[in-house]
Amino acid sequence: MAAITGSLRQGEKKAVAEALQGALIDMIDLSLLGKQAHWNVIGHHFRPLHLQLDEIVALAREHTDVMAERAVALGLNPDGRAATVARASELPQLELGWINDGKVVAALTDVLEGIVKRMRERVRATEEPDPVTQDLLIKATQDLEKQHWMMQAQR
Repeated sequence: MAAITGSLRQGEKKAVAEALQGALIDMIDLSLLGKQAHWNVIGHHFRPLHLQLDEIVALAREHTDVMAERAVALGLNPDGRAATVARASELPQLELGWINDGKVVAALTDVLEGIVKRMRERVRATEEPDPVTQDLLIKATQDLEKQHWMMQAQR
């Protein structure tokens, strides 16, 4: 496939591929964790958390597609298979069953904090080799930081 990859040197291409693949894994697993929490949250703050979790899932799915499409535009192959996500995800998993609203807030605050930290590393890693990818990562990080702030405010 003829793509923009000609403008990226091999080392640059590797750094960009790792950043995009890592972001893809984080976004896919965030969408899954968000839905798991959405279905199982209980407590006095059920309704607002239920709605906020849908917002988190929607933004994760949007950025999943953006990261995967950027990879393809660069001639890279995104890997969003369930086995790959399960093997590569760094996100802590939620407990099984009903989850009290306070535990959901604590868990998602921590999950989002970890993703934001990794996204900021990806932003730095792509600054030099591919500012376009960096821009996409910055936008995703901005959205994630907003959700982190909104979730953390409920602690």
